[in-house]
Amino acid sequence: MATRWRNIKMTAKIGVIGAGAWGTALAQSCASTNVQTIIWAREPEVVESINTKHENSVFLPAVDLNPSIKATESLTEASDCDILLIVTPAQHLRTILGSLKPDIADGNIPVVICSKGIEINTGKLLSEVVKEETPYADCAILTGPTFAAEIARGLPSAATIAASDLDKAKKLQYVLSSKTLRLYTSHDMIGAQIGGAVKNVIAIACGAIDGMHLGDSARAALITRGLAEMARLANAMGAKKETLMGMCGIGDLMLTCSSMQSRNFSLGSMLGQGKSLKEILSSRNSVTEGVHTAKALRLMAKNNAIDMPISEIVYKCLCENMPINEAVETLLDRPLKTEEH
Repeated sequence: MATRWRNIKMTAKIGVIGAGAWGTALAQSCASTNVQTIIWAREPEVVESINTKHENSVFLPAVDLNPSIKATESLTEASDCDILLIVTPAQHLRTILGSLKPDIADGNIPVVICSKGIEINTGKLLSEVVKEETPYADCAILTGPTFAAEIARGLPSAATIAASDLDKAKKLQYVLSSKTLRLYTSHDMIGAQIGGAVKNVIAIACGAIDGMHLGDSARAALITRGLAEMARLANAMGAKKETLMGMCGIGDLMLTCSSMQSRNFSLGSMLGQGKSLKEILSSRNSVTEGVHTAKALRLMAKNNAIDMPISEIVYKCLCENMPINEAVETLLDRPLKTEEH
């Protein structure tokens, strides 16, 4: 495989669309392998900071970036590449695809979705949004247990690259892997996306457990039952449960549900401490995707006629102002059942 795609990696140019913390980290990872990397940001101050200070002082401060990374405000310039990594928030994906459509409509440029989430208004996976907006686009998914600051600093990590064509997934695996970011291939795009999206909602619940000081046993129970919800949804949508045993499932779930580095876990923790959702979100300059995903999951659970009690409770806490104490009591009062359900 190395011989087959060595020249592709040596000559590849990668465009990263979205200069938040995760987009910046991916650009850093690509640049570490001497791949030509350009990153698009809509904020002029981010472009200036990356190009002049070699730091994203807005979204990823105190991390020295590879000087070879070029930032631009021009989508046309950033999309003139061999591979595109789309790292904008999930709810903005349809809009950004509309702007990129002239450059990716023919399907010649692989489009790798690196955002995690589900479109609120439609309840659709991000790959489905790509299919609707750019039917001929060559789409893949990059997802897994990664924190942006750690990836950007070159700490070891692993993730999943999923594509419907496994050969294409292997090509992307080779080009996008670095010395410290190890990618595993999958052809289960649905499962990879479900794992990456649902874990954000479960992480909010686990954060609330942490904020209320209810203990590690309660958190472990939530993670385990959250994985069961994830598996039910995956099965209903035609994904493989085995996918969720990998990086994009249980790996991502374990990481996100156990660290204050996770925006979703930290939001849940603040809710558990009695802070309001409005208060928490107003103090942040980045998106906490689980808040949006909770709304979309409710629709997906209904559409697929499956029970997702943890996700439903998180939705009620975020959108219907259910008190955290009441939410915990509601989950504990559910009927006893076998572990297989």
